[in-house]
Amino acid sequence: MDISASDCGYRTSGAVADDLWYRDAAEIGGLMSYGPDLVDLFKRGVGYVAKIIKGTQPSDLPIQLPTKFELIINLKTAKALELAIPPALLVRADHTIE
Repeated sequence: MDISASDCGYRTSGAVADDLWYRDAAEIGGLMSYGPDLVDLFKRGVGYVAKIIKGTQPSDLPIQLPTKFELIINLKTAKALELAIPPALLVRADHTIE
C-alpha cells in the first residue's frame, strides 16, 4: 500500500511535500526532512517526569528547546523526481534512504 505525504496531513505544492519536519515524512516518500530528533526529545522528557515524581513542581522546571536536529534525505524520491542532490548536502545528512 502506497502512502503519500498528503495522506498524512502534510501540505503539498505540486508533487513534493513541503512541511517535512519529522523523519517519518521522508520515510514515507517525502524528499527530505529536517527537524528535532524525537528520540532525544523523549529521552529528555523522561528526566522531567522523574523530577516531577520526586516532588518538583512542573512550574519550577525550565522550558527546554530541542538541541539535536536531524536531516534525512530520501534518495529514492529524488531519483523518481529526477533531482540531483548536491554532494555537500549528502555529506551533512544524518541518514539517507536508498
